[in-house]
Amino acid sequence: MPVYQQKTQSCDKSVVNLLSGHGRDIPLFKVFMPESVIEPLKQVLLSGYIGEGPRVAQFEKMLAQWFGCDNVLALNNGTSALQLALRLAGVEPGDEVISTPMTCSATNEPILARGAKIIWADINPWTANIDTKDVARKITAKTKAIMCVHWGGYPCDIDELKDIAAEHNIKIIEDACHAFGSTYHGKPIGSHCDFACFSFQAIKHMTTVDGGALVCKSKSDRERGRLLRWYGIDRKCPRTAMRCEADIKEWGYKFHMNDVTAAIGIEQLKYASDTISKHRSNALKYDKAFENLQAVRPLKYNKDRLSSYWLYTVRAKDRPRFMEYMQSKAITVSQVHVRNDHHTIFNEFRTSLPGVDEFVSEQVSIPVGWWLTEDNLQHIINSIVEYDRQYRTKGIDTE
Repeated sequence: MPVYQQKTQSCDKSVVNLLSGHGRDIPLFKVFMPESVIEPLKQVLLSGYIGEGPRVAQFEKMLAQWFGCDNVLALNNGTSALQLALRLAGVEPGDEVISTPMTCSATNEPILARGAKIIWADINPWTANIDTKDVARKITAKTKAIMCVHWGGYPCDIDELKDIAAEHNIKIIEDACHAFGSTYHGKPIGSHCDFACFSFQAIKHMTTVDGGALVCKSKSDRERGRLLRWYGIDRKCPRTAMRCEADIKEWGYKFHMNDVTAAIGIEQLKYASDTISKHRSNALKYDKAFENLQAVRPLKYNKDRLSSYWLYTVRAKDRPRFMEYMQSKAITVSQVHVRNDHHTIFNEFRTSLPGVDEFVSEQVSIPVGWWLTEDNLQHIINSIVEYDRQYRTKGIDTE
């Protein structure tokens, strides 16, 4: 079935409610799964081998072509990619990692898992990405890595971050879980920094049901990561007893991908460019429609980079009222992520972050995905333009 003609299949009612307002509203997220995945998936399931095998290797080769980098590791999820990247970056207990609180908690919990300290950097309130000037101010002798997040798919100021990292001999870890298919200065995200972490979780641009990938700048990091993702055991070495005789020189994890999820990923990659193009096309229509609004304003993006628009985030005046209004129009909207620094687990790292304060007071994401019809798009645009008109005519200050 063509990618943009899928019909929603029956699923758990609570999931429908979560994604699309009780199944009646225009959804904020929708799982893409082509019917063409069924036959290759069936072949793997009935093959007698479903662990990490030839399909994972094939998927990694395809991803290497996508990223323009050979050092790709397919993993069981994006969070594992982040944790493995921190390990490879040399982050140890007591070290400091500069990070952003404006993300999923999955970005920052792996830092705690390494026993490291989080130093929050502020964000640009018009992109939600990490503020490089604040990063530079917060570097100390204990800083081991910078963790940046490409909010919604819009790339961070990578060149500035690389300059800071090079000056202080520290690593950059990109949380690119929103940014599959994004580009910076014409090159794909995943080809710039020491480590780039991707998620293939259910509602991302492309999904392996659950899965992820780590792209490493160096071959040595990739090879070490290949061992660490499966208990420190080399799956490539000759064996006579199910690898039990192999000496383990460094403890590792169970982070590897399996052939079942890889088979789905191989098929998904065939559609990824079209899916991302649809997201971008919808976003451009929003940009044009909202450019002169006062109460609902798009984020401010530079033309030297291109978002994959996993999210289309706006800043809405009187956000609670805006969200209620959109619900009344049968349009699902959400903040998607809340600031991490206010979670109890991060209490000891709290600090003043005025850019975060400004952004979170207004930010909300609207549907932008491949599933939107032209009628859906026009309904969303008309609804937001009308909200802006009502807001302005009531004489409420929009400055």
